[in-house]
Amino acid sequence: MRKIKFFDTTLRDGEQSAGVNLNLQEKLEIARQLERLRVDIIEAGFPASSKGDFEAVKQIAETVRTCSVTGLSRSVRSDIDAAWEALKGGAEPRLHLFIATSPIHMVHKLRMTPEQVIEAAVEAVKYAKRFFPIVQWSAEDACRSELPFLAKIVAEVIKAGASVINIPDTVGYITPKEYGEIFLYLQNNVPNIENVSLSAHCHDDLGMAVVNSLSAIEHGATQVECTINGIGERAGNAALEEIAVALHIRKDYYQVETRLNLQEIKRTSNLVSKLTGVVVPPNKAVVGKNAFAHESGIHQDGVLKEKTTYEIISPELVGVPSNSMVLGKHSGRHALRNRVEELGYTLSDEEINQLFVRFKELADKKKDITDDDLIALIFEEKFDHFKDFYQLSSIQVQYGTNQIPTAVVVLKDGKGNEIQEAATGAGSVEALYNTLERCFQTPVTLLDYRIESVGGGRDALAQVFVKVRAHDIETSGRGTAQDVLEASAKAYINAINRVFMIEAMRGENEKVATP
Repeated sequence: MRKIKFFDTTLRDGEQSAGVNLNLQEKLEIARQLERLRVDIIEAGFPASSKGDFEAVKQIAETVRTCSVTGLSRSVRSDIDAAWEALKGGAEPRLHLFIATSPIHMVHKLRMTPEQVIEAAVEAVKYAKRFFPIVQWSAEDACRSELPFLAKIVAEVIKAGASVINIPDTVGYITPKEYGEIFLYLQNNVPNIENVSLSAHCHDDLGMAVVNSLSAIEHGATQVECTINGIGERAGNAALEEIAVALHIRKDYYQVETRLNLQEIKRTSNLVSKLTGVVVPPNKAVVGKNAFAHESGIHQDGVLKEKTTYEIISPELVGVPSNSMVLGKHSGRHALRNRVEELGYTLSDEEINQLFVRFKELADKKKDITDDDLIALIFEEKFDHFKDFYQLSSIQVQYGTNQIPTAVVVLKDGKGNEIQEAATGAGSVEALYNTLERCFQTPVTLLDYRIESVGGGRDALAQVFVKVRAHDIETSGRGTAQDVLEASAKAYINAINRVFMIEAMRGENEKVATP
């Protein structure tokens, strides 16, 4: 059987989703989980784009040892130099070079002739090969390119030393039949095509990213580029989990193999969803919470008699547990550490100690602590530290049907100073957010607010996700607590702290760029 490589671009293309801003610690955690999932290649970012991206790519390359780590680069030497500095410590450093090849991009964006584009692509590949053992070359907007020109430039970059040729459907425009025909055309019209691997990279603007990726595999592609949960710019990218499970379940048809550990799919999906704030729809294939739910009486009867009547994918295949471990107030530190490790999270001794304190506090209020509760606590302890910015000290909200909702908030800034403000609003959350806006002394626009319970029952934790815009920066935040208003406050503060963190990073980048 042919082997298909999975090129995961969650940390590059996926992070370009509106409102998604991952910090270094969050990117490292996702990279470690992608390594457990056993993807072949992790695209960790765009090293030349910012100091933060450079550092993230560098640390991921030095941390991950069983996957190849790559970074994106334009066809310019400065980008290639930055990528090499970031990636040279990796186990198998590779570069992802791109340049646009469609008439609309060459004329309006690049303002280059086709001959100039070929010259720039060839020069970039030759230069990159001085450093990188593997160079992947992408024809941006390949699916709206003229096929004779696409074949010509592909042949030239292969001569220059490219090892992988990627054919992106950059704007999600093409149909499965047309996409497959592009791969056949290149195989029939590029003389040296047998010297490279062909890769597919599809966007979901017309809802065809997954089926287009599968069509590419049918027509000779041996690498597929995708993201966890299908996140990405605009309508997103092809969803890794859907392609992977389709290839597994229909191995009889596709006749291919992968090295993925499918049992890590659900855990990876949950991690990416929580860290990005992009909620997985309940009816999402493979990883949605309703993916294995059967409501119809006829379906339930069939599944009880024989699962395969209506269940083509077993929950266990993708790591959905049939039951979760329950801890309680009598559980000790050792049991907590073991369960954290079983859930796939890496915590230091200090983080375990801090988590244990929070765990005991919650156990005094909630009889049983499920895996979902524990994961919520882990996320709060491991990923929500912004010591240089604002932290919540206390909130008090007064509400009554015949009263004006009023909130009082006390925050601590990075220097330990207390800030206390009060404000009113049409509702409790609005009063709370008006008060926080006063604390921050900056205008904030709330773009989205979502709340969900962690598990069920009256004592369930509340998890709030917000998306905000402040200082012309759009980002998301999350917060968890037993009280809905406390969770709402934490999510809002988390989002604003991210705004200040991004501003601080931009300031550092400007310092670096100044001669």
